[in-house]
Amino acid sequence: MRWHTLRRFGGRAARAAALGALAAGLVTLAPAAPAEAAGTLQQVTGFGSNPGNLAMYEYAPADLPAHAPLVVALHGCTQSASDYHSHSGWQKFADQWGFAVVYPQTSATNNSLSCFSWFDAAKDARGKGEAASVVQMVDHAVAQYGSDRGRIFVTGLSAGGGMTADLLADYPDVFAGGAVDSGLPAQCATTQAAASGCQYSGQNLTPKQWGDKVRGSYPGYTGPWPRVAIWQGSSDTTVAPVNGTELRDQWTDVWGIGQTPSATRTLTGNTTETTYDDSAGRPAVALFSVSGMAHGLAVDPGSGADQCGSTGSYYLDTICSSYHTARFWGLDQSGGGSGSTLPAPSAVTATATTTSTATLSWTAVGGAASYAVYRDGAKVGAPTGTTYTDTGLAAGTTYTYTVAAVDGAGAAGHASAPVTATTTGTAPAPKCYTDNNYNQVKAGRAHQSGGYAYANGSDQNMGLYNVAVTHTLKETSPAYFVLADSGC
Repeated sequence: MRWHTLRRFGGRAARAAALGALAAGLVTLAPAAPAEAAGTLQQVTGFGSNPGNLAMYEYAPADLPAHAPLVVALHGCTQSASDYHSHSGWQKFADQWGFAVVYPQTSATNNSLSCFSWFDAAKDARGKGEAASVVQMVDHAVAQYGSDRGRIFVTGLSAGGGMTADLLADYPDVFAGGAVDSGLPAQCATTQAAASGCQYSGQNLTPKQWGDKVRGSYPGYTGPWPRVAIWQGSSDTTVAPVNGTELRDQWTDVWGIGQTPSATRTLTGNTTETTYDDSAGRPAVALFSVSGMAHGLAVDPGSGADQCGSTGSYYLDTICSSYHTARFWGLDQSGGGSGSTLPAPSAVTATATTTSTATLSWTAVGGAASYAVYRDGAKVGAPTGTTYTDTGLAAGTTYTYTVAAVDGAGAAGHASAPVTATTTGTAPAPKCYTDNNYNQVKAGRAHQSGGYAYANGSDQNMGLYNVAVTHTLKETSPAYFVLADSGC
């Protein structure tokens, strides 16, 4: 699972044997499957300052509607974005149910086996390292596709599963749900030295102690919490099955619902699904235990509605986990276990604007406890009534708004059709600044990370952070800068 596992073995043959036991499996990296007409897996650069040194890949159906869900999928050790895209089955359901998928990719520069650093407190905490890079990818994808901020989900295998649990703990305000496949509880280890204990044995913590690790990842946050699916093979010798139980304990405690099952049912592939409902009677946590499955991602090749993926090293022919995870999140548009079934508010209208405000109104939705208001894809308000006034806007500027009803459990329903509001007055002429990257950073128009300069706001890569590289930055709105070398 991690590079330091190899230290236990000596000699070429022993090292080869050790590699076979690594988390997420060592696979022969296959190229991405041939692109279907619906979309193409492609790399995205310049998505942010990227403090975690990750690469971003994305897939979206060609006819992706606005306000669609977004799924983030993290590969396991030694794997790649294209490998995970090819085997996991997420493309099938993105095409079928209409959502985009972001695939973060780490490399041997970060970890010699290309593992996500779920055990490193400098890389897996809120606002830091790889975790921060993943959220920058989310923000970029939301801006690009107009994704629904209330329906962003994250899933991952093995080391990617451990990072998934960390992300759910770090950013419960970003992710509505997650799925940890053959992974570890959130913040099980905060140093590399402690990682092996999490991987191979139980930690003898109470559910409250596990829950405290989540609550401590974003102090002061009170919810709503993500809905979590847990996948674990009973014959996994790489990530001990006790991790599935510990994940169950952790997230049921966070939800405050205890560890007594609400329902149990048998699925295909020798799989038992145990669910734990919230106060509204909807599954908040689900544990999928696959009897006899070793370490890997559960797939089920075939053309059936509940089949997906392709087999390979550590892609195991048992059950299509992506299908059941997507349904648990409600991506099949049935409501599932996570997404609210509340309809989109109707008659959303911009009723009034000033030079710095925009007022919206809409028709009430039955069963709504509150509403979520999004400006240009970012949540800006949570009124309990059917009007909202957005403030602090720029004069003479057009903004796009959507509204979603939120139920009593904190789950957002479908977003409304977008409406635009243009503030009165004249937009100030943009200011342009030409200088070397060092001075741009010093003046507060850019920031530096890893030896490179990035424009504040847009996070566009400006090249090396030194006096030898010069760019023109245009301030398109307060504290938001874009490259304008071709003219301002």
